[in-house]
Amino acid sequence: MESQKPERIDLDKQYDCPCRRRGQLIPITLTEAFGCDRCQQIFVLEDNGYVLEQLSTSYPYKRSWRWMGNSWHMIQPRWGKSYLPIALSIIFVLVIIWLPLALRWANSSSIIAWAMVAVVLAILPGFMLWLTYRR
Repeated sequence: MESQKPERIDLDKQYDCPCRRRGQLIPITLTEAFGCDRCQQIFVLEDNGYVLEQLSTSYPYKRSWRWMGNSWHMIQPRWGKSYLPIALSIIFVLVIIWLPLALRWANSSSIIAWAMVAVVLAILPGFMLWLTYRR
């Protein structure tokens, strides 16, 4: 039966790499860290040895895992799931509310400029979302 509670990570043991690249985590001497022999990532212990955190990452949030006895379970970041709703709400405000107001108050010569600004501002959250989730 699989353990439901996270277990303390022992620095003297070898674990599978949580990045799913079939590597092994090897303790780094004189530190509270592990290195993967396959993906060359470095992981440090946090939360009194219950959380393994990826040290160098290109993600906007730190990737962390808990050891559940025989497998790693990723700790979901608080903002990681809410990027899409935030981006969609920004696009909604810009396109549905701001653009018609801008077009109503703009004179005929600046309508194209206002429309271009609205399109650029609507694309910006999508670009930020793409930068966040690309790997």
